Amino acid sequence: MPKFDDDTDRKVSIILSKGTLDWATASMVIANAAVSEGIELHLFFTFYGLDAVLKKKMDHLKVTPLANPSMGMPNAIAAIPGVTAMATSMMKKMMKKENVPDHRDFIQMVCDAGGHLHVCRLTFDMFGYTKDDLYEEVEDVISASDFLDVAEGGQIIFI
Repeated sequence: MPKFDDDTDRKVSIILSKGTLDWATASMVIANAAVSEGIELHLFFTFYGLDAVLKKKMDHLKVTPLANPSMGMPNAIAAIPGVTAMATSMMKKMMKKENVPDHRDFIQMVCDAGGHLHVCRLTFDMFGYTKDDLYEEVEDVISASDFLDVAEGGQIIFI
């Protein structure tokens, strides 16, 4: 495991561009690890990644086997109605068995530990969202240029 100078301020910024349960959970795992280590954390939600912080969608994220070769299922089967619901249910059961929090709880844990949530201005405007649509912990709606300013000097992870 790499060791870092304790006097060095560390920062990580995660860009979430996918609105699925598996991608959102991967982001929260990394985000939680960062804030647990005292690392400054910024999450930037863009395009369908906004689903992870939209009040009406964040509790209903799904896992789709369609076009997902790691699921080991042919697309002809994955496209059958109900298969996404089955895959989502299976994933949630596996996550529960490993004590992975529900998405809303996970994102709240990250915020409570000092993580910062930002939403992409272009996506926000393009899809016609309002601030009332956003999870309460979202700090601001910012441009990509503003995000680069926020992320400057740190690591950027694109998911």
